[in-house]
Amino acid sequence: MAAAIKAINAKIRSNKVLDYVCSTHFWGPVSNFGIPIAAVMDTQKDPEIISGPMTGALVVYAVTFMRYSLAVTPKNYLLFACHLTNFGAQTTQGYRYLNYWNWGGREAQLAEKAKQGAEAAQA
Repeated sequence: MAAAIKAINAKIRSNKVLDYVCSTHFWGPVSNFGIPIAAVMDTQKDPEIISGPMTGALVVYAVTFMRYSLAVTPKNYLLFACHLTNFGAQTTQGYRYLNYWNWGGREAQLAEKAKQGAEAAQA
């Protein structure tokens, strides 16, 4: 049985593509892509539910691990792409948070709702 497993492992390791797909350099970033996918999906939600401190922490996390992905040997470009995507999504969320809470977005949204309510009442 051990010989069979050793033979299968040797067969996998002899093929560069299979060797990569069976490595942590592939599965780590693939499993990590859940974070940026969730952040991209959250850009369609109401900015009132965005957590500013968590968004800031995720921006720092993305920048740190973008650097790490290029510091390891061999360089992990898939992990870099994952964290670059996360950085972009979290930066977008950070802008939406600041716009809503600090730059008048909340007031504009409340004024728009009040205007729509008044128009509905007149109709």
